[in-house]
Amino acid sequence: MREESGLSRAEAGEVIRGSASKMSRLELGRHGFKIRDVLDLLTLYGVEDEDERNGFVQLVREAKKPGWWQGHGDIVPGWFEQYLGLEQSAATIRTYEVQYIPGLLQTRDYARAVIGLEHHDAAYGGLERRLALRLRRQEVLHRPTGPTTLWAVIDEAALRRPIGGPRTMRGQVEHLIAVSEDMANVKVQVLPFAAGGHLALGGPITIVRFAEHDLDDVVYLEQLTGARYPEGQEAVRYQKIMDLLGIRAARPARTATFLRDLLGEL
Repeated sequence: MREESGLSRAEAGEVIRGSASKMSRLELGRHGFKIRDVLDLLTLYGVEDEDERNGFVQLVREAKKPGWWQGHGDIVPGWFEQYLGLEQSAATIRTYEVQYIPGLLQTRDYARAVIGLEHHDAAYGGLERRLALRLRRQEVLHRPTGPTTLWAVIDEAALRRPIGGPRTMRGQVEHLIAVSEDMANVKVQVLPFAAGGHLALGGPITIVRFAEHDLDDVVYLEQLTGARYPEGQEAVRYQKIMDLLGIRAARPARTATFLRDLLGEL
């Protein structure tokens, strides 16, 4: 509506007592709307129909309802809670992992081993709650209507790192083979050591895409104690890196062969 009205983010931001940066965060879904702001923007954009205005107000109220993950605030850091909301709303998720199997594809035993490494000093109850949360996240891939599409590029290093021991790794590799063959909405590619060095060796990359075509993709870079959401040209650069990773990684059919060969070594 703002673009159709020929207004810049700075001009719209002034109306809601904010800035162009605030408008960017609002439009990208990284900051919640206030009803007053929505009504002021609708007036600015020339939306006078009461039913349409009320529809937007209702959307704001719905958006303020807590997500299922918000009941885990004591074990979910604030920087990760924002990503969970994006993940649960995603139409497509593209991810590259160099250290671990992506969380959405982890088996129960593998996830328990990873969480145990990350939170080795946590009480048993806390570990189990973190495990339950990670497994529930995976439900986005199995929704009866509109399951999320996942395209995962996994570095060979993650597959050869014996997290949890041989038995756990066998189960994890078998799971990757099964989901890549049985789930049309999941594509798995292995990036072998033979591919050589590349720009993403420094850490994982995740790109979230939404069904609404007027919403920009969100790039998410997770770190040990926080996360970054690059914007502008930096975000474009990471999208190009993901494209290159997909090209350099083994194709899905070759990946299945690689995983079966690896299974024989475990």
